[in-house]
Amino acid sequence: MLSSSQISQPMSGLKDIVETRNFKAWLLDQYGVLHDGKQPYPGAISTLQNLATVGAKIVIISNSSRRASTTMEKLKGLGFDPSFFTGAITSGELTHQSLQRRDDPWFAALGRRCIHITWKDRGAISLEGLDLNVVENVEEADFVLAHGTEALGLPSGGVSPMPLNELEKILEKSAARGLPMIVANPDYVTVEANVFHIMPGTLAAKYEELGGEVKWMGKPHKMIYDSAMAIAGVNNPEEAIAVGDSLHHDIKGANVSGIESVFITGGIHGSELGLTSFDETASLDSVKTLTAKHNAFPSYVLSAFKW
Repeated sequence: MLSSSQISQPMSGLKDIVETRNFKAWLLDQYGVLHDGKQPYPGAISTLQNLATVGAKIVIISNSSRRASTTMEKLKGLGFDPSFFTGAITSGELTHQSLQRRDDPWFAALGRRCIHITWKDRGAISLEGLDLNVVENVEEADFVLAHGTEALGLPSGGVSPMPLNELEKILEKSAARGLPMIVANPDYVTVEANVFHIMPGTLAAKYEELGGEVKWMGKPHKMIYDSAMAIAGVNNPEEAIAVGDSLHHDIKGANVSGIESVFITGGIHGSELGLTSFDETASLDSVKTLTAKHNAFPSYVLSAFKW
């Protein structure tokens, strides 16, 4: 793994890597790399096409509460050609599969009654096919399932909008009862069209502070990278490279998984790096300081996802 002192000057584009290295699998984050949640970043679609043209197996690896199929539909709606991708894996997909299969001892031991923290404005998450009973009373629950940060799921399948401070009161009661929590999206915040949104990882961190047990699904944990490599048909981590804008999730996850990585500076860390416009180059000193702070070290640094 690299240290901050080994980080090179920012590259001009991904072409520099493609021409000098032979990575078979490219594991791409979506928010902050390909798009901002509302529209693609300038040059992202053509860069993706160039990457696919040289034969790269491209897999989306995303801390999204939603299923992988929903993520692919969103990308298609934003103008990305689905044929460019070998597939996708999301933290929400991992959560769904783990709750459905229950072939892991931790999941096998879970009950069926859950407190479901979900979305309101962003759209509730379906639990169809999981044989779960959503309850509102902590005293009746076996575990907490966190897909969102805006509402409490109801037994009817609807949602009850709820502010964060009210949701935290539910977490306090749940932690006091010793209920385990599954967090289907480990991100703390996300940025959509330059607007920050609190994500489930923030609630999970709070739950751990309260003494609760949390099962973190997705980045930066190795399981999601293993799943992404399997989709690409790659077994050797040296044949894969990850591209992301979050040091804590994307770059740290790549480090943990033994995968090289590209840090996109213009995403979630843009303001910390003093950037004020798209494709602006961050100073090497500011990048080194930030990577050391997060103890997450990329192999390459790039201002934006560009060729």
